[in-house]
Amino acid sequence: MESLSPEGLSPSSARLRVAVMGAGAVGCYFGALLARAGHAVTLIGRPAHVEAIAARGLRLQTAAQDSHVPLAASIEASAVRGADVVLLCVKSTDTEAAVRQIGPHLAPGALVLTLQNGVDNDERVRVVLGPGHPVAAAVVYVATAMAGPGHVRHFGRGELIVAPSPLGERLAREFSEAGIATQVSGDVRGALWAKLVVNCAYNALSALAQRPYGWLVRQSGATEVIDDLVAECLAVARADGVRIPGDIHAAVRGIAQTMPDQRSSTAQDLARGKPTEIEHLNGYAARRGAALGVATPVNRALLVLVCMAEAAQAPRSA
Repeated sequence: MESLSPEGLSPSSARLRVAVMGAGAVGCYFGALLARAGHAVTLIGRPAHVEAIAARGLRLQTAAQDSHVPLAASIEASAVRGADVVLLCVKSTDTEAAVRQIGPHLAPGALVLTLQNGVDNDERVRVVLGPGHPVAAAVVYVATAMAGPGHVRHFGRGELIVAPSPLGERLAREFSEAGIATQVSGDVRGALWAKLVVNCAYNALSALAQRPYGWLVRQSGATEVIDDLVAECLAVARADGVRIPGDIHAAVRGIAQTMPDQRSSTAQDLARGKPTEIEHLNGYAARRGAALGVATPVNRALLVLVCMAEAAQAPRSA
């Protein structure tokens, strides 16, 4: 990658240099679109994934196309060196560890943009990097999944809401031109909470049943449980001084209508025997509720049930 300008960023006329830390389904999808638009993208991921991309490029499969996108890939955190923006796409459980790995290699002006589930990842990144380093949160709305090493599938949506940052307007322009509808908003916290409510409503249920959203809402009593989950989350948000924009009830209903065949990321993790992010979804709502004196029995129950399902998959000690 070329050297940074004195301001720490490549000239505004140049393409962005982007590193994706945690090249799973979300990072691969957005990385592929940016690379296809001419930006210099480096994916940082697991060896099998990196080897497949080196051999054939990243396979991007959508409803409209099935193609291979050439881009760089590495297993080393040092590959973030020289990037204008680092898309942090690791699981929320791995945030601090990942940032400690990339921290020594970040240019002073490089923006770390959190594209993760949960509402506090940007705050956790700032704690690790220290004051003064550019960090911004993004809200991600996309349905994707890894179909194998070097192969990402897209099922729907694909937009971002990002917090203001030194790169904010340029980021929104360049990303939008690459096919990623991107909006800069001063109320990203409210938008993150809106997504948290949706995730708390569906993710655990989809994981425990191993079924998609459309199937869930057709089951007897399911919509009432979803309503209870949403009500608890909204009560916690109000107690925390968070204003959730838009009609959140319509947004929750709309997920099952617009993505009826999609299983949650929690369901996909559980099916693969991988740790889930449940502690940062229903678990966050339960912990924050306890701190604020708001009861969240349904969120707490689903947290415990998903944790039990994870524990049941763990190898038994001799």
